[in-house]
Amino acid sequence: MMTAPDQPETTQNLQVPPEHARVWMARGARAAVSIPAFILTAAFVGYAGLARESGLTLVETLAMTGLVWALPSIVVLTGAISSGMGMIPAGIAVALASVRLMPMTMALMPLIKVPGKTRTWQLLIASHFVAVTAWVFAMKHLPDMPREGRLPFFIGFGGAVTSFVFCMTGVSYLLVESMPGMVAGALFLLTPVYFLCSLWGAARLNADRAAMVAGLLLGPVFFIYLPGLDLLWTGLVGGTIAYIGTRIVRRGLS
Repeated sequence: MMTAPDQPETTQNLQVPPEHARVWMARGARAAVSIPAFILTAAFVGYAGLARESGLTLVETLAMTGLVWALPSIVVLTGAISSGMGMIPAGIAVALASVRLMPMTMALMPLIKVPGKTRTWQLLIASHFVAVTAWVFAMKHLPDMPREGRLPFFIGFGGAVTSFVFCMTGVSYLLVESMPGMVAGALFLLTPVYFLCSLWGAARLNADRAAMVAGLLLGPVFFIYLPGLDLLWTGLVGGTIAYIGTRIVRRGLS
């Protein structure tokens, strides 16, 4: 008798009650083998070329990749170091570039927390992996999983992506001299293109899409007139306009 072939494991299949946290971490690591992770890796390959041209050593490049993690913040820190900026101004610049991660973390933590069980240190570990790639994946897939499995799954996913990117950044740093500059730049550009497409696809509310459109329109304006604070003001003004605009459309002026 012929039997149906095994179905590939999808998010729907992950609704089985967790046997153990390590099982869910393994599933998260397996889910990290994905197109988004490879696109992010390609962007870090491009960054390795920037780091080497900026005079960073291999150890410094890997330390920034593993500890800072989010690529825009790493680029800002690299620019600050290469320009001779002091520690305090560099820290402020990185903090401003990373401020976008705070609302993302605040939105994600309640999703993966098990009330009365999850420890603070576990959430701190998970928060380190919050970047656009992991966040978009988590917000899209974690709601379909049992709450007890969400935290270990996310840590497994984020840890696997971070580890793979960490290793590939080191390899790319050593081999980047043989890579044409245009290729490295193209790989670096893949990340914002992917982020834009992923965020648009994961948006569930009209306000989210309106905020993205407002950001695309306001970003160049603030980049010209408020350099250094452009990302912060684009998000603040664009998000406010999107929220108020969609609220007016939905409820009317009354």
